[in-house]
Amino acid sequence: MARITKRAKLTAAVDKGKVWTLTEAIDELRKYASKKFDETLEIAVRLGVDKKSDQSIRGMLSLPHGTGKTVRIAVFTKDKQKEAKDAGADIVGDADLIEKVLGGFMDFDRVLATPEMMPGMAKIAKILGPKGLMPNPKLGTVAANIADAVAKAKAGQIEYRAEKAGIIHAGLGKMSFPTDKLAENVRALIDALKKAKPAGVKGQYILGASLSTTQGMGLKVDVK
Repeated sequence: MARITKRAKLTAAVDKGKVWTLTEAIDELRKYASKKFDETLEIAVRLGVDKKSDQSIRGMLSLPHGTGKTVRIAVFTKDKQKEAKDAGADIVGDADLIEKVLGGFMDFDRVLATPEMMPGMAKIAKILGPKGLMPNPKLGTVAANIADAVAKAKAGQIEYRAEKAGIIHAGLGKMSFPTDKLAENVRALIDALKKAKPAGVKGQYILGASLSTTQGMGLKVDVK
């Protein structure tokens, strides 16, 4: 018979049907967060959108208090390599970096590029695209001001994107963050989603949301 952990016993007693305020939910989740590593506060938001292309939700957001994660950034640029390095980019290159990626190199979490590199990067679109790493002008990951783009990415910028079911998943900071800072990060995402509401959406737009930790339970939260 499997041994029931102390954490499992505690979470079993939590009212899963309750709708919590942001701060209540964060404080409740904190009780069960792992003591072995710093878990991430994660959110799942259900949106009332359909699969029409004009109702796609995708964007970049600079969180007020960052994510608490170390992000390795690769920059593809020919003429602004020094600017990218000085801004904190971890990996910088042009055609040579494209060849490295073609050879299997993927030791980075975010990809940025200057505009002149995009034609050559078509070679690696099938590698970066499925991982959500292909630079996109609409997301600000193709930028002439590469130093500013690197600084924003390093400061805690996240990408949000609605899946086919209309659900947004995002990590919004570490559980070691104070509750008020985590709550501000959550509100920043919700505000961004409200501003991104497609004109064609009818009826209720934000259907619901839940907060959880990396390995923990989910709690329904009121984000209205």
